[in-house]
Amino acid sequence: MVVDQDQQWLLSCLSASLDPNQSVRSFAETSLNQASLQPGFGSALCRVAANKELALGLRQLAAVLLKQFIKKHWRENEEAFEYPVVSSEEKALIRGLLLSSLDDSHRKICTAISMDISSIATYDWPEEWPELLPFLLKLISNQNNINGVHGALRCLALLSGDLDDKEVPTLVPVLFPCLHAVVSSPQSYDKYIRGKALSIVYSCISVLGAMSGVYKTETTTLVTPLLKVWMNQFSLILEHPVQREDPDDWNLRMEVLKCLNQFVQNFSFLIESELMAIMRPLWHTFESSLQVYLRSSVEGAEDSYDGRYDSDGEEKSLDTFIIQLFEFLSTIVSSRRLAKVIASNVRELVYQTVAFLQVTEQQVHTWSMDANHFVADEDEGSYSCRISGILLLEEVVNTFGGEGIIAIVDAAEKRFQESQSEKAAGSPAWWRIREAALFALASLADQLVDAEISNLAKFVEQIIMEDSGIGYHEYPFLYARIFSAVAKFSSVINPGILEHFLNAAVRAINMDVPPPVKVGACRALLQLLPDMNRSVILPQIMNLFSSLTDLLHQASDETLILVLETLQQAVKAGHDASASIESIISPVILNVWVAHVSDPFISIDIIDVLEAIKNSPGCLHPLTARILPFIGPTLNKPNQQPEGLVSGSLDLLTMLLKGAPSDIVKTSYEFCFDAVIRIILHSEDHSELQNATECLAAFISSGRQELLTWSGDPGFTMRSLLDAASRLLNPDLECSGSLFAGKYILQLILHLPSEMAPHVQDLVAALVRRMQSADMSGFRSSLLLIFARLVHMSFPNVDQFINLLVSVPANGHENSFAYVMTEWTKQQGEIQGAYQIKVTSSALALLLSTRHSEFAKVNVPGGLIQSNGGITTRSKARSAPEQWTIIPLPMKILALLADTLVEIQEQVLGCEDEDSEWEEAHEGDVEAEKDLLLSTGASQSSKPAYDQLAAMARTFENQDDEDGDDDLNVTDPLNEINLASYLADFLLKFSSGDRPLFDNLCQGLTHAQRNVIQTVLNR
Repeated sequence: MVVDQDQQWLLSCLSASLDPNQSVRSFAETSLNQASLQPGFGSALCRVAANKELALGLRQLAAVLLKQFIKKHWRENEEAFEYPVVSSEEKALIRGLLLSSLDDSHRKICTAISMDISSIATYDWPEEWPELLPFLLKLISNQNNINGVHGALRCLALLSGDLDDKEVPTLVPVLFPCLHAVVSSPQSYDKYIRGKALSIVYSCISVLGAMSGVYKTETTTLVTPLLKVWMNQFSLILEHPVQREDPDDWNLRMEVLKCLNQFVQNFSFLIESELMAIMRPLWHTFESSLQVYLRSSVEGAEDSYDGRYDSDGEEKSLDTFIIQLFEFLSTIVSSRRLAKVIASNVRELVYQTVAFLQVTEQQVHTWSMDANHFVADEDEGSYSCRISGILLLEEVVNTFGGEGIIAIVDAAEKRFQESQSEKAAGSPAWWRIREAALFALASLADQLVDAEISNLAKFVEQIIMEDSGIGYHEYPFLYARIFSAVAKFSSVINPGILEHFLNAAVRAINMDVPPPVKVGACRALLQLLPDMNRSVILPQIMNLFSSLTDLLHQASDETLILVLETLQQAVKAGHDASASIESIISPVILNVWVAHVSDPFISIDIIDVLEAIKNSPGCLHPLTARILPFIGPTLNKPNQQPEGLVSGSLDLLTMLLKGAPSDIVKTSYEFCFDAVIRIILHSEDHSELQNATECLAAFISSGRQELLTWSGDPGFTMRSLLDAASRLLNPDLECSGSLFAGKYILQLILHLPSEMAPHVQDLVAALVRRMQSADMSGFRSSLLLIFARLVHMSFPNVDQFINLLVSVPANGHENSFAYVMTEWTKQQGEIQGAYQIKVTSSALALLLSTRHSEFAKVNVPGGLIQSNGGITTRSKARSAPEQWTIIPLPMKILALLADTLVEIQEQVLGCEDEDSEWEEAHEGDVEAEKDLLLSTGASQSSKPAYDQLAAMARTFENQDDEDGDDDLNVTDPLNEINLASYLADFLLKFSSGDRPLFDNLCQGLTHAQRNVIQTVLNR
């Protein structure tokens, strides 16, 4: 290819942009940016990328820059667009040059070119580039041009990720025969290319699966003729043994498993008859993959390609394939329709799976070098063969129940006996399979204990005591697992054995042993300390405190969090003994806190430890005396502190204040109150603002009316509190800074109601302005809670509060009442927390009970108008935004209250529900749900018993409220509301007060909403 003067300049710039000299590189990058604004730059880059005579690095760089150029200059009105736009002539030239370069022999260039084509296709295909697909299909079909086949497949693989429900149904009948021709021709195409073809099949089947919920008939028609031909091909690939050190073989099988997974998940009603034929080949893959895994990963004798990627950026490790294999098996087992095909082989499946759980040679090396990796990899949220294998075993238990549990115990017993034989034979790896068996048992301990299997405790005790005498240093990972297993099975293990391992764990933490052993010991203590008899713990507690505080200096990251959690349990278990060592451990923990104050995860755990110390007898006052002299000066000079220290100090102060006696709150006030106010008034740091707001809320919650008197000028203190509220409700302050304003203002109106009364109108106006400027839904919800609490405080004169809202203007709305109710009814379904739902739901009922004339003037969004179905792509979302019905405000409120009752009831029924698959549902089942309340136990012919509402209420009251505000709101009398009964009483009174109005409102409700209301009225 001839290189002209302009091309030579471009090549020089590209070369210079790779120069190690920063100034040379910067000048070249600036020159390229300027040149990108000139006509012909894109096509010039394209020519460089296509020129096979140039250096590979320059060509690849040109292709990457071309992708950036396309994103910026191809299509106007796109988010990343910058002028000028590429001319139509140049676009056509670039498209042609790229297509002609797809058969490049260098895979990295081919991938880069494919990415450029894919970028253009998102804008131009199919309307402005109709020849793209025919060209790619023709290239795929040309067996004489293997590079072209690879290029076309790589391009289609990238394109297939962006296909939607409009394109895939027309594409599949044309594309799949070409793909099948590639996959079924191992003599012509290597495994890599065949795997790439299967990745396109997977993408298309995924889209069809997503469509099947809406277009079941159409997708069934499309998929049915594909099944048999592809199942036959999948069987041929899976029936051969898995190859050693062959990542292309692993990838090919992985793509098969991904396709099968989609078929099983979305078309199980079609695949059921075909699945039995594929189970034998699948089992061959499963068994042979275990042998390869043992040699490559567990023993480390062969290459497992761990952490390596192919030219397309795809991971090609053996682990990735094994994880996909487990995922597919889990999908089959979890399907009640399909699990029967594996039912007769459950025991063998579990037995083989346990072998996959063995610690690999790479893990031994990594975990020995860094205990943080050991802690992180043991987390259920991590990504490994061990975790995937456990997830499969969990599915076995969930689906097969007692049979699955027996299979797991039997497999563990067999593997234990095998390890005994290996140990007797002198094998150095005997411990691995024993650790795997213990890992399986411990991971499923809850299910095994609940099943009350005879001799389970005896078997577990046998395993853990068998090796209790082995050296920590020889087999650290087995000993760590023994500790974990003791913790998991503590409820069934003999108390004497538990005491033995508690003592062993305390000793291990204090000894020079491998870090994994200390990790296991901490995990054992975490579980054992809360339930262990005090008489057993107290003799060890001083030694344990000493060991854990020493360990704090050695730990970091993941291990530090584990040590802190263990220390927290030790403080709680020590309780009375904590006072004697507060002066020793508190300074150490505070020093660790200072060192890690900028890390939110670690600092939260440290504060939890300090809170445990605070709650121990005799520790509150000395701890306070230790903390306040440090954080007082810190908060008074916030601009002079290192990053995170001010925010962290506010967190620490808030912890001290919550639930503290008056003298502690007053002392804290003297040290810090004015500083907290100043931070809220002047800080621009959002973290500081959030924490200061929470701190001020804690001051009011704990100090209440007394707080106003401590300065000697109650009026000044009140003005300070109002100034803080004014700053937090300033519309110009970003939502992140005001995030906890609702929590703070709620405490003001709860604990200083008479002082706040004269300011209610100003407060309402400020709340409305802040809500209208807020772009965070959760923040608006927190401010709505204030309106709800004001409704309750206005009772029995709720209509007067409505009048107040009507008198306050709101931009874009008739008045604040119209705005607040529109926003409230929109947000109510998203409000979370038992307290918040009680307050807002009961407030809506109070508002509706007034039958105020203003209700007739307000219409609000009702329900979402469903589109014609299908997948909502980005282009669809832009061209067809969500549309809502508009209904009268009273009807919407009644619907929301009914939804609340339905939700409470579903929590009652949720305890009894079993998972079901949508495709197994019968149309007649809908009728069975006509009266959900009655289905909790009452007969159809009788009125539902009142205690059903009580059961609903108890379920609601007892649910865990993950919102940390509970300790501040617990004193609110509204917390005592029995919400189900409250709403039932309201509905009875409201319906009897104006039956025609009530019946009219019910006409706009859904079937489920009317059912739950009717049930309440019939009680």
